[in-house]
Amino acid sequence: MGYSSGMTNSNQSKIRTAVIGTGYLGRFHAQKYAAMDDVKLVAVVDVDADRAAAVAAETGCRSTTDLASILPDIDAASVVVPNVHHFEVAKPLLEADKHILLEKPLTNTVAQADELIAIAEDRGVVLQSGHLERFNPAVRVLRERCGTPLFIEAHRLSGFKNRATDVDVVLDLMIHDIDIVLSLVKSPLEEIRASGLPVLTPNLDIANARLTFAGGCTVNLTASRISLKDMRKIRVFQEGTYLSADCATRENVIATSVPVPGAEPRVVPELMKHGETDNLREELLSFIKAVRGEHPVEVSGTEGRDALAVAIEINEAIAEQLARRTG
Repeated sequence: MGYSSGMTNSNQSKIRTAVIGTGYLGRFHAQKYAAMDDVKLVAVVDVDADRAAAVAAETGCRSTTDLASILPDIDAASVVVPNVHHFEVAKPLLEADKHILLEKPLTNTVAQADELIAIAEDRGVVLQSGHLERFNPAVRVLRERCGTPLFIEAHRLSGFKNRATDVDVVLDLMIHDIDIVLSLVKSPLEEIRASGLPVLTPNLDIANARLTFAGGCTVNLTASRISLKDMRKIRVFQEGTYLSADCATRENVIATSVPVPGAEPRVVPELMKHGETDNLREELLSFIKAVRGEHPVEVSGTEGRDALAVAIEINEAIAEQLARRTG
């Protein structure tokens, strides 16, 4: 799969890439690929020819509305189309032996996700799920320092933006924290309780979910896209340690209980500030390295599928709660 990891940057061929979907996020994908030394951005694809042409002019590649026309010329692609079209765009790419980074949520259904994962495995190509927060340095520290969490609380709040409203707040925002939680808690999920409401759109705009895991960990997740204040914070409590990750400011706070002979334990705080980072560039670099076979996929299709499955269960629980309220 991919390219030999034994090649150096000076003698390896460039990975030929494309970006499918040139909306708000797709434009950034194209910019990052165009700036990479070992990558050639071949084309951008969009049903809106003018929008694709504008991004192509900006990044020095060609534009088209016909995905099939570029398949012979690329090795890999970012799929950044609206969620409803993920499956129909990703499937022919994988069947043509192309490596793909597929934005979250992976697909509309778990069955679709399973089908894409099976095709990627059969074809021996990379299917990376686009969970961008995994590449946030504060989240990386959280995952490195987390042991056996007993309680996790996450708030992901943002002001209303008139984009990404084709999906509800669970699939738009909360799914980030679902993915992070599933990477931290190493036991099966036993129970989901959830509530939520549509406020400004036909879909859910605010949601809360309480997850209980077999190992004893309880998780409380809150997501809103109608908040007056932005917040992207995760707090983890485990025996002897408190850890927090602020995804917006890229900071960690870690407080550890240290035994003191003959006295009460002493709490030792640690503050880590990571400064400005380009999480999207790190995500795409990781994808290209996985395509080359230089390291495993950091966020696999299976992990994207698992986060999707939990998000769908949360939405089903909320739908039941709303039905009881209106019934």
